[in-house]
Amino acid sequence: MACPICEKRKAERFCPAKGEKICAVCCGTEREVTIDCPSDCSYLISAHRYEDGHQRSLPADIPLLDERIPQDIVYTQQQLMAALAFSIAKFCAAQPATVDADVLAAIQALAHTYKTLSSGIIYEKPPDAPLPRELYAALIAFITEVKKQQSERAGAATLKDMDLFYLCVFLYRMGLLRSNGRPRSRRFIEFLRSQFPQAPELKREESRIIVP
Repeated sequence: MACPICEKRKAERFCPAKGEKICAVCCGTEREVTIDCPSDCSYLISAHRYEDGHQRSLPADIPLLDERIPQDIVYTQQQLMAALAFSIAKFCAAQPATVDADVLAAIQALAHTYKTLSSGIIYEKPPDAPLPRELYAALIAFITEVKKQQSERAGAATLKDMDLFYLCVFLYRMGLLRSNGRPRSRRFIEFLRSQFPQAPELKREESRIIVP
């Protein structure tokens, strides 16, 4: 039987996303590109293991790579960093169509917002696409609530916009390195979920693997 994607090569790998067999070449080239692979697909897992041992290089023109992050910021704001990561993972669990590219777009926009705010200028430019825009709004709402709670507590330290910018840059770089750059990759999202294994809000999607 010919592969339903290329219609040339022999279909020999069962694809849980498509519910039928496809050829090995199309599995490799279309994985997380045109095929929306479930996280428990054995071929996807094997590919990710290979990627873990061959870290991809990032183009020099990627935004925020030239920013210098203070060495202590991740430690002094560790609790807030974890809360931001959890908020992203929670959003993605509620919106399973979200991919790494959506998360990165939201974090990048958030970083630019807080860098602008740190200079005294109020200017926002949320992402245009619906899912990144929704995640951006959710993170803004979360940070606003954190700031409000701090202002209501006597003697509480004030959360600085520049610190938020640095945390966003750190998360953005982490996402770039955790993701593989494919359009439908969810490697970074899966990584964030794995940091909170006991959270019921982050329950993984039901398996789409169908026994052929």
